Amino acid sequence: MQFDFFPSKTLTVYLAKLFVVRILAMLFMLVLVLMMLDLLSNSGKILAVEGNGQGQLLTYAGLRIPQLVQSFLPYSVLLATLITLVALNQNSEVIAMKAAGLSAHQVLAPLLLTAGIVSLLSFAFNEQITTRATATLKAWEAVEYGAIPQETDVRANVYLTDGTGVLSAANLTGSGSDIAMTDVTWYNRNADGTILEQVDAGRATFAAPGWRLEGATRFSVQNAVTEELDTLVVGEGLTPAQIDLAKVDPETQPFWELSDSIDAYEKAGRRTAELRAKWWHKISGPLSAFLMPLLGAVAAFGLARSGQLFLRAVIGMALGFAYFVVDNAALAMGSFGGYPPFLAAWAPFLLFVLIGETVLVRTEE
Repeated sequence: MQFDFFPSKTLTVYLAKLFVVRILAMLFMLVLVLMMLDLLSNSGKILAVEGNGQGQLLTYAGLRIPQLVQSFLPYSVLLATLITLVALNQNSEVIAMKAAGLSAHQVLAPLLLTAGIVSLLSFAFNEQITTRATATLKAWEAVEYGAIPQETDVRANVYLTDGTGVLSAANLTGSGSDIAMTDVTWYNRNADGTILEQVDAGRATFAAPGWRLEGATRFSVQNAVTEELDTLVVGEGLTPAQIDLAKVDPETQPFWELSDSIDAYEKAGRRTAELRAKWWHKISGPLSAFLMPLLGAVAAFGLARSGQLFLRAVIGMALGFAYFVVDNAALAMGSFGGYPPFLAAWAPFLLFVLIGETVLVRTEE
C-alpha cells in the first residue's frame, strides 16, 4: 500500500496527459458547435448593417469565443473526466492501479491536480481576456453592430434618473467630468410618470451642472411638435459621481476592479449583495473545474464487464450537471438577497465536494 497522495511520476504524467488532451478536445468541440449556432442566430443582424461583412463576423466570433470558453470549460472538464475514466476502466487500467496498491483518491490525484491547474488558468483567462471581450461586445451590441467603440472603458445601456426625468445612453465612456455619452435620450416626465417630452441626441457631455446634449431633437408629446436644437442642458441633478456608480457590470470588470466598485457602492450606501455574490463567484466559478473529477469519479470504478459502467457514467454526468443547476440557482438567490453573497457563491461548491467524497468513499474506499 502506498501512502503518498500521488502515484509514481510516470503514472501521474501519463494520466495528466490523457486528461489534458480530452479537456482540450471537448472544449474545442463545444465551442465550435456553439459558436456556429450563435453565428446562425446573429449573423443576420450583423450583416444587416451597411458596410459589415466577413470581417465583422470574425470580430464577433473573436469577442464571443472567450465567453463560451468561460461558460463551458467546466462542462468540458466533466465530459473529459467521464471519457478518461471510462476508457481506463474498460482497458482494466484502473484495476491494475488498484492491484498495485493505489487507493481511489490516488488514482484521481493526477486528474485533480490537472483540474486545479485548469481552474487557475481559467481564472486568469476570465479576468484578463473575457471581461474585456464582454465589455466590447456589449458596447457593440448597444449600437446594433454599427461602428465598434474604440474606447477600453465603455459601459453600455446606462439608465439614470433625476427626479422625474430619465436619462439613458447606449454607451458611456470616461469617468468624472470627462464622461461622454452617445445615443442619448432624455425623458421629461410629470409627477405621475407621464412623459411630457422626449429629447434625442447623438452625444452628451458634462456641463457643470447638468449634461449638454449636442445635436438634440426635442419632441413635445402634448402638441406633437418636433424641434431641432443645437444644444440643450438637462439632468442638472446628476453628478459625475452618481453616473460613475450608475451601472457596474460584474461581467465586464476584472476581480480587482470589481472590488473597488463594491467599496464605492458601500460608501455611497448602495446595495451590494448582488455584486458581492458575483465577486465571490469569480473565484468559485473557475474552481468548479477542480470539482469535476471528483463528481465523475464514480465512472472509474466497478468492473467494466459487470454491465454497470454505463450506469456509473450516467451517475457521474448527473452529479456534474446537478452541480451547475444548483450553482446557478444559488447565484440567482444571492442576486436578490435570498442568500448571503458568500453562501450563494460557495455553498454549491462545498455541498458537492461533500457529495462527491461521500459517493467515492462509500463505493470504493
